[in-house]
Amino acid sequence: MIEDYRQPVNVHQAYHAHIYFDADTVEQARDLYSQISNHFELKVGRFHEKQVGPHPRWSFQVIFGKKDFDRFVPWLDANRNGLTIFVHGLTGDDIKDHTDHAYWLGQGLALHLDVFGIAPDHRPSK
Repeated sequence: MIEDYRQPVNVHQAYHAHIYFDADTVEQARDLYSQISNHFELKVGRFHEKQVGPHPRWSFQVIFGKKDFDRFVPWLDANRNGLTIFVHGLTGDDIKDHTDHAYWLGQGLALHLDVFGIAPDHRPSK
């Protein structure tokens, strides 16, 4: 788990939110997936019951922009019901997006950053 916690800030044009879950929280995640789909006009990705890319748990992603950030992120934090959520900017630089432009709702987790060709213990700069 990552000790550094940074509240998400709206400084990028586009974002991903990755909602993490596991076998014990899959129904909770399905409920949140449904709530997001019903309350927001955002692109909600596939529901992955396996690890995908750098993500250390099962997940689904939500794509949103700067104009949606101030409404969506606080709502997501208030409705996550204990789920860990990874929010990151989309700048075109995968490494920076998953490190320097990374934020957490809940306890941060170590990502599998080796998929981007960098050391797994890399931490975001402050």
